[in-house]
Amino acid sequence: MDAYRFSGGTAVVTGAASGIGAALAGLLAARGSNLVLVDRDGERLDGVAEQVRRDHPQLVVDTYVVDLSDDAATDAAAEELAAAHPGTTLLVNNAGVALGGRFDQVTLEEFDWVMAVNFRSVVRLTHAFLPVLKAHPGSHLVNVSSVFGIFAPAGQVAYSASKFAVRGFSESVRHELAENGVGVTVVHPGGIRTRIAETARTGSGVSAEEYEQGRKQFAKLLRMPPEQAAAQIVAAIEKRRPRLLIGASAKIPDVLVRLMPGGYWKLIARSAAR
Repeated sequence: MDAYRFSGGTAVVTGAASGIGAALAGLLAARGSNLVLVDRDGERLDGVAEQVRRDHPQLVVDTYVVDLSDDAATDAAAEELAAAHPGTTLLVNNAGVALGGRFDQVTLEEFDWVMAVNFRSVVRLTHAFLPVLKAHPGSHLVNVSSVFGIFAPAGQVAYSASKFAVRGFSESVRHELAENGVGVTVVHPGGIRTRIAETARTGSGVSAEEYEQGRKQFAKLLRMPPEQAAAQIVAAIEKRRPRLLIGASAKIPDVLVRLMPGGYWKLIARSAAR
């Protein structure tokens, strides 16, 4: 496929109120994309949108506030956005949440909350926008998975399940959309310094001591600035890369899983303990 052309098209970005999503908004606008920014945090979302409008007054920047953990609300938002923005040529499913705790420490409701945001919203938005993207050959779809969509650590069962699902969904959809001239990139970020640690929930069966220990360990992994990750995603979109690993914290586990598919966890756990 030819390189993706940003200028003149409309990009829909979820999770756009902070982190990678907010950084993407600025970079996509700098490339000439009109924007539709989606998030549940209306106040932060308005701040991101206003900054883009000040920097790029020639562009159209719309916002949409929705809680993607609500399936019915997501369906309504997806249908409304697709109808209102027929010029969309780029959809970035970036929104994500985290839940700490072993499987026996989380409720099914807590587990389902993660799946709703991280996976089902990706499916719903992609399904709604497929006719729009296919109507514009040369369009592109980006789904953000995680390094935990490559390997599955203990204590992150819901998050890993959702991100592995995003990975499989994206790869299959990529094969289907090739004949329509629509590119698909699945992104596996490593430790990106976003608000996901702040907004993460903890399973109701996790003790206060376990929670604090897990929070500190998780925070230590988040090192790369979101702007740097967003720049790599924009480059991957332009080059039509099918898969993007961001940072050594994603690239090294990817190699380990390939070399030791049944035994990588022992090595990673040992390294983490040190």
